Amino acid sequence: MQARDVMTRQGVTVASDTSVKSVAEILTTGGFAAVLVVDDEHRLLGIVSEADVLRGRMLPDPRLRLRRDEETGSAPPPVLVCGVMTADVRTVEATADVAEVARLFVDERLRSAPVVDGGRLVGIISRRDLFRTVARPDDQLRADLLGLIESYTGEPGSWEVTVGEGVATIRRK
Repeated sequence: MQARDVMTRQGVTVASDTSVKSVAEILTTGGFAAVLVVDDEHRLLGIVSEADVLRGRMLPDPRLRLRRDEETGSAPPPVLVCGVMTADVRTVEATADVAEVARLFVDERLRSAPVVDGGRLVGIISRRDLFRTVARPDDQLRADLLGLIESYTGEPGSWEVTVGEGVATIRRK
């Protein structure tokens, strides 16, 4: 199974000149943890996470400081996405094996990754997308596997597929 088989195709994207406040509203109302930043040709430029939006925007309460005359000394936070986005984004190819994507998520502690095909953004894959494949009913998994095997081999009726607790066994008849 490949990333394109389980990814979400309708990911939320913004332009690099979108305001950070607008992104905060998108994240809040949509329940997203991040949005992707793309150019006019839908090439991935970066990602803006909740942490990127928060960074530098929550100033200390002066009433709680030991000395009220202390200066925070911080510059105002950027107002556009291009000033807060993470440009070095870990992506996966649309043809990536979901087992490799799962390993990447675990090893690098990622929650999601943009999916690209030929350098263009085609979707996003998340832990939740991977969990959906694990949680599928055994009979549905069996039917899907059998269909894939028969279409790949061109030998309908030649394969026996059994699935129990999500573990598949495939044998030639």
